Amino acid sequence: MNIGLHQLNSPADPPDLKTNKYFVIDFDSTFTKVEAFDVLADITLKDDPDKAAIKKKITEITDKGMNGTLSFRESLEQRLALLKPERKHIPQLVKLLKDQVSESFKRNKEFFSNYAEQIYIISNGFREFIEPVVLEFGIRPENILANEFIFDASGKVIDFNRNNPLSENGGKSKRLQELNLPGDIYVIGDGYTDYEIKHAGLANKFYAFTENVERESVSSKADHVAPSLDEFLYLNKLNTAISYPKNRISVLLLENVHPTAIELLKAEGFTVESYPAGLEEDELCEKIKNISVLGIRSKTQVTKNVLENANRLMAIGAFCIGTNQINLAEATRRGIAVFNAPFSNTRSVVELAIAEIVMLIRNIPDKSGRMHQGQWDKSAKGSFEIRGKKLGIVGYGNIGSQLSVLAENLGMQVYYYDREEKLALGNATKCRSLKELLSISDVVTLHVDGRESNTNMISRQQFDWMKKGVIFLNLSRGHVVDVAALRDNVESSKVAGCAVDVFPHEPIDNNEPFVSELKGLRNTILTPHIGGSTAEAQENIGRFVPGKLMDYINTGSTSNSVNFPNLTLPTLEDAHRLIHIHRNVPGILAQINQVLAENGINIAGQYLKTNEHIGYVITDINKEYNKEVIKKLRAIEHTIKFRVLY
Repeated sequence: MNIGLHQLNSPADPPDLKTNKYFVIDFDSTFTKVEAFDVLADITLKDDPDKAAIKKKITEITDKGMNGTLSFRESLEQRLALLKPERKHIPQLVKLLKDQVSESFKRNKEFFSNYAEQIYIISNGFREFIEPVVLEFGIRPENILANEFIFDASGKVIDFNRNNPLSENGGKSKRLQELNLPGDIYVIGDGYTDYEIKHAGLANKFYAFTENVERESVSSKADHVAPSLDEFLYLNKLNTAISYPKNRISVLLLENVHPTAIELLKAEGFTVESYPAGLEEDELCEKIKNISVLGIRSKTQVTKNVLENANRLMAIGAFCIGTNQINLAEATRRGIAVFNAPFSNTRSVVELAIAEIVMLIRNIPDKSGRMHQGQWDKSAKGSFEIRGKKLGIVGYGNIGSQLSVLAENLGMQVYYYDREEKLALGNATKCRSLKELLSISDVVTLHVDGRESNTNMISRQQFDWMKKGVIFLNLSRGHVVDVAALRDNVESSKVAGCAVDVFPHEPIDNNEPFVSELKGLRNTILTPHIGGSTAEAQENIGRFVPGKLMDYINTGSTSNSVNFPNLTLPTLEDAHRLIHIHRNVPGILAQINQVLAENGINIAGQYLKTNEHIGYVITDINKEYNKEVIKKLRAIEHTIKFRVLY
């Protein structure tokens, strides 16, 4: 897919199925992510006490065969002698290999069906396990060039077909020479034996395939390095599933985003770079150039200045609940979709709030501190149950409402205040004003968003409204509380205890010192913005946000975007998808349709949604259109971004 006006040239030419081009593809570590013999070893040696030693020996033999100190045939003989495969092992091996087909091959199945006559799989492996895997992609049996096992009556492998050139050194070149293919030959593989085909003068170009393994000695000899099949198809104008190779879409992840997110985005084919910390504005301004997708947590500030330097940015993923660290207005103006994780860490924050309420109302922080100093202070003074206490929740969104349910189950009387109309859960009581809630609550907890208008919403006046001895929690945003006012009220004992997880200024990484007026206060719990920092929450976020980003890039869906009109789109079949982002002014849809009508293009489906600032139009059209149509659609006044999906 193209990813912005600066990148959208013209759609790839439709495949010419009569072209005299042949595509020769390796199997191990190219068609599949793994070496089949490694998988076979895990099967045949499963119960062998010497499994590790035998696998090591197999690797050594393979290396000797690769570097020429052992002939390939000798290498094959010795490895099979150690593996001792049988016919009964083949189905299990095939099943495992089918699960290990390279991701870019799986998403480009149409290429294999379109060019079935011209695609050859060539391997020094064995047909018995290769054929069942590649046939599912429409590859013809006669186009599979591989070795063959010889079995005895009991199903044991006793030899291989020694007349097959693929069992010898230089076998791939010899076998391909026998075919005498009448056209241009392009070889895709990860190993030196694949390069040898080009070196022997039998191929026009050799592409070093590095999606699964990269061998510098092979890549250095290649005509091109192909990090994925997408790249190969793009370079040769053979695209069928996409119109822009995903390895050219660069993703930058900051602030120690969960490894699951990195794995998912890499598996999709994107080029991913990750950092454990955030970046200061000037660093991010430099780093974000040519980045297509940015992933952050709560510390990184995506300012207008940063976005002005983001010349290719399509989307931002906030791996957290809040998005106040992102200049949403500027992102929207530039046609950059923003996604967050509004639900994924809700439970984690709620559990922390419950735990801290119990700890504070029992005065545990002070008692624990004195114990560490050697003081034994066994007393019930200042310690209470939470049962029967009035809990005041400021902000009744996802977190506030779930906290309401859990707190009520623990016996608390729940009151809440929210500027928007929210349905009460359980027996919770809605307060008409913030003052009413603060004046009746034994415990006050904040769960509001980080909008600028919430700055210092709890200040000296609001503390004056609270009961003497109130327990106070802020697990929302640092700037919503006047920290100096909180400090004074803790010191005066108006606030009997407090827990704070968020601060107006937070260190950008773990090496920066933490500075706060709240340090050293009695019965005070300070935590480093870890409300959602549990293994479960971070993994949930690590799955949720990449899912939204990939849906947007792959299909145009904007479900759960915080700044784009929300559209959930059906699967695209037998059509192009045109994505048009524009200023929300009248008449754009009419202009789009006029261009299509003037060029006789049939609309298979069309979806429009707007918000206050932008319009988002998705148009699915049949496959017959010319390049001028794209230019005209891109030239419509008030267009922000335009891209084509296959």
